Amino acid sequence: MDDQVPGEGPDAGGTQRLLRSGRTPAAVPGEPGAAGLVACVAAGRAADIAARLEDPSFVSQCAARYSAAGFGVAGAAEQRSWRNSWPPLFAALMRAGLKDLQVYLEYGTPGGGRRLDALVVGAAPGGALGLVVIELKQWQSCRILDADRVMREDGLVTAHPVHQVAAYRSFFQHWRPTSAPPLHVRAVVVLHNAGKAQGAALSAGAGEEAGVPVLTADDLAAPAQELAGLLCSADLEAPDAGQVEVFEHIRWEPSSRLLDHVGADLEGNSTFALVGDQQDAFVRIRSAAARHLPARGDAVPDGGGQGAVITVSGGPGSGKTALAVRLLGRLMRAHPATRPRFITPSGTLRAHLLDAVRGHSAARELFPAAGSLRSAAQQADALVIDEAQRIKRGGARGLPPDLAAVVEHVPLAVIFLDERQIIRPDEGTTIDEIRTAAQALGRAHHHLELTGSFRCSGSAAYTTWVDALLYGRPAAWRGHSGYHLSLADDPFALEQWTGQATAHGHTARTTAGFCWPWTRTRPRGATTLPLDISIDAAASPAAPVRTWRAAWNAATALTGPDGHPIAPHSQLWATHTGGHQQIGCIYTAQGLEYHHAGVIIGPDLTWNNGRWSAHPHRSHDDSLRHLTPDQYLPYALNTYRVLLTRGTHATRIHATDPDTHHMLTTLIHRD
Repeated sequence: MDDQVPGEGPDAGGTQRLLRSGRTPAAVPGEPGAAGLVACVAAGRAADIAARLEDPSFVSQCAARYSAAGFGVAGAAEQRSWRNSWPPLFAALMRAGLKDLQVYLEYGTPGGGRRLDALVVGAAPGGALGLVVIELKQWQSCRILDADRVMREDGLVTAHPVHQVAAYRSFFQHWRPTSAPPLHVRAVVVLHNAGKAQGAALSAGAGEEAGVPVLTADDLAAPAQELAGLLCSADLEAPDAGQVEVFEHIRWEPSSRLLDHVGADLEGNSTFALVGDQQDAFVRIRSAAARHLPARGDAVPDGGGQGAVITVSGGPGSGKTALAVRLLGRLMRAHPATRPRFITPSGTLRAHLLDAVRGHSAARELFPAAGSLRSAAQQADALVIDEAQRIKRGGARGLPPDLAAVVEHVPLAVIFLDERQIIRPDEGTTIDEIRTAAQALGRAHHHLELTGSFRCSGSAAYTTWVDALLYGRPAAWRGHSGYHLSLADDPFALEQWTGQATAHGHTARTTAGFCWPWTRTRPRGATTLPLDISIDAAASPAAPVRTWRAAWNAATALTGPDGHPIAPHSQLWATHTGGHQQIGCIYTAQGLEYHHAGVIIGPDLTWNNGRWSAHPHRSHDDSLRHLTPDQYLPYALNTYRVLLTRGTHATRIHATDPDTHHMLTTLIHRD
């Protein structure tokens, strides 16, 4: 069914569970609360939900839960699709003898990227749980454009439903934590209004995505035993209450990180699935590429046509870089004559991408330095630009000259940015500036927004809390979505926490505002880093003051006499061995992630009289310290927003200013 993008919201009432992440929601009348990762509008045994469908108020109740779950507003079209698609699905489940399997309707993925139309859970052989992801379509017919895209009857181009549901299946496979029980994940597309010929055409057009049956109205009329097999559920039995509870308490977390799979992405063999609005954006960008770029084997046409400029925005962890890298791989395979390139002004991100594909001899050419953006605009017919808000303006007003050259000359430019990650006054490209420049040149401009959260354990609630803390009205942290947020009373405790997390095999890093000097050079042969960061702390007012000292990330890699790495190069600080022993800054953390994130809010940003105050004279960033407090404030807020949203599992905060730290104690409980 056609979906809106889910978000976070309060718990819903009613007689069905509304699953939430990492906490127990308010009890539902007649039921205990349930902890889970995401939300749904209805959950229960198939027979129970089938009976509820007879109640005329059931759909309106689901619409209320839909809104309460933060999915948006379930409009008339959405509710109509439920009324049309749910009855044939449950009629098939009943007739196939699957009445005791557990079913979840509108099951939201934890990243907030998309809702699954239906998820069936049963007990599989050998003690595993069997999951069947079902994608429901009301189509009677559609036109297959290629293996990834179809055109609906209303002319809308969308993802091939087989690929769509396969991405959901991949999500459960790659976000499964090691502590979860074995999962057998299957996927089915159900076109309950279509005939067998249309189903066969869709199956044949799916290409490489084998193993996802496409069922039509003819299939749903099959004999009961055959129907259970068609629904990939013939071997599933009713799960007991304990198994249902185990499933609902799984804390879904990614088992594959982007940079581990960049090489596979570029070769077209990615295991990093695009989900929800990532996938929708991918399909739309591919459609634009098909219109404006030559296909494999074709020459680039003279002039290249008017071309298109696509902007893609999204907050921290929304999957911008994952989509950008996947897009580069697709452009390389489908449109190699266009010489596609990936450019980012973030030297740290580029260093990690190059490190991830270091086994591919030609990979370096795919990731030119940001300084070559203007020449790339003259040579490449397809450019993917990530972290575009960081492109230098060079003193120019309006669009930076290098980016203006891209908008003017490149047939297909896909530009990823987050306006709330502008951290310097010489940066700051905006969507409006790009749109205006494109329209002035008569070029098509399309804007896409990614609203999911695939970092922070998929907790959109945490990123929302951070935004409220910095830009709105700070609120108490309620422990949403299984994400762990806490305070450290002093930097000694923060250092201990980071060390313990590292000892347990997690990637743990601490960052700080740029409030202390950074010695970039060191004597030849030195085996230690200068301890530039110095913070005085006391465990209590009566306790003696202790001075905590630490080193910034190393300007160049540092190794011991035996060749053992002591500190990685600053650009690889976030992932390479030894990085947990230095403190990172905004320039080494932006665009990256790690399991546990320690954050030191320095004296450049304090909470006074119910508002944030900026103190540029406390900054050691030469690009910022000359600003007035009012000018400095938005850059400080954006900087700490980045630092606070790097952790995939946990964040722990220490503020050096006593009043600021006290304010945080009113919002965040101590461990």
